[in-house]
Amino acid sequence: MSGSTISQGFAFDRAQFQQIIDDALAIAKALGATDAAAEVSEGAGLSVSVRKGEIENVERNRDKSLGITVYAGQRRGNASTSDFSRAALDQTVRAAFDIARFTAEDPAAGLPDPEDLATPEVVSIDLDLFHPWALDADGAASLARRCEDAAFATDRRISNSEGGGTSAQQAHFWAGNSRGFRGGYASSRHSISVAPIAGKGSNMQRDAWYSSHRDAMDLASPEAVGRYAAERALSRLKGRQVPTCEVPVLFENTLAAGMLGAYVQATSGGALYRRATFLLDSIGQQVMSEHIDIDEDPLIRKGKGSAAFDDEGVRTRARRNLEAGVVQHYFLSTYSARKLGLKTTGHAGGSQNLKLSSRLTQPGDHLDEMLRKLGRGLLVTELMGQGVNYVTGDYSRGAAGYWVEGGRIVHPVHEVTIAGNLREMFKQIVAVGADTYTMGGKTVGSMLFERMKVAGS
Repeated sequence: MSGSTISQGFAFDRAQFQQIIDDALAIAKALGATDAAAEVSEGAGLSVSVRKGEIENVERNRDKSLGITVYAGQRRGNASTSDFSRAALDQTVRAAFDIARFTAEDPAAGLPDPEDLATPEVVSIDLDLFHPWALDADGAASLARRCEDAAFATDRRISNSEGGGTSAQQAHFWAGNSRGFRGGYASSRHSISVAPIAGKGSNMQRDAWYSSHRDAMDLASPEAVGRYAAERALSRLKGRQVPTCEVPVLFENTLAAGMLGAYVQATSGGALYRRATFLLDSIGQQVMSEHIDIDEDPLIRKGKGSAAFDDEGVRTRARRNLEAGVVQHYFLSTYSARKLGLKTTGHAGGSQNLKLSSRLTQPGDHLDEMLRKLGRGLLVTELMGQGVNYVTGDYSRGAAGYWVEGGRIVHPVHEVTIAGNLREMFKQIVAVGADTYTMGGKTVGSMLFERMKVAGS
């Protein structure tokens, strides 16, 4: 982001944010703080929802915040405010300092080491993350209507709708600390979505679809989103249960991203130092099938997980986190790394643009081919509940999808539960599809597991 941001829909520009950070850090130093870090941010956006052609909600959001962390030795205090006046700034920094003075010492507390912080050259990398969308409420409502209308026009069995929506969001921030780091950028994220309902009475089924990108020009057309959402809802009609069994299970690509998320959670610093994960001490251990790799690239232009530095100002790096099923790195912030006696990996705030891939995947391994590999079993397209125990790895979720025989879908399935253990599931990944999908900052194709328990009728 360069130049003034006021003309781009923000109330504050970068120069003002830089001054606020410098002032906050100076106040902390004057109070006697040994170190301090601060971040100031502003967000603005528009969200419009319609249902059956009528506007239901128009919401404009504008928020701002300053967060300050102050250290008194190895004692830490935090405070925040939405008031950027000098008096509020003084009060907020003092509150953080007072908290620090009366907090117990923590040997792991402290700012990142100077050599880990992003340099000005790294901070200045342009990842093309900011694409403001000049959209008013009427324009947003029109897009949402087009999306919902396309769903209704797909088939007369689309009987109702939970609504269509359009969202245009943008934000910017600036951060700094007493060890010399300064950096920030602007970003945007826009979306179009719809949730149609097919059928009537006890045979109603809903599904949804959306398109989300940093640049509105990259969004799928409202009509394409609406038609696909309708087709998904229609395909779920006349679903039924299946007998309890143990069969291969194929996760649709949108759900496979959740499996990648489960791996990140299990190898993240917070879970590791609390010993609340089934993947303790897993560096150098094979935890997934030997054909699986997980790569990370934080510098993808327009990437939803892109960032040249993490939430602490630590430089991010491209890396292979899992190779041939073997853990190469954890996901660590400065604090969690120190708790474990390790070095930060630049993951304060989470992972950045992960991609799980299989060395066995062929270019033609899209859904039809993955169904052929499945043979007889369950294709899962929806998961319900939060039945994941990261301490033991036990996995149990309500599910819906399709029963597959001879590599072909034969009927929809609803009201079943799938269960397994992530430790075993990760090692029983038979194949990953070429039908890659990016959910947030995670990219993966459909994922076939050798065997899971399916609890049905």
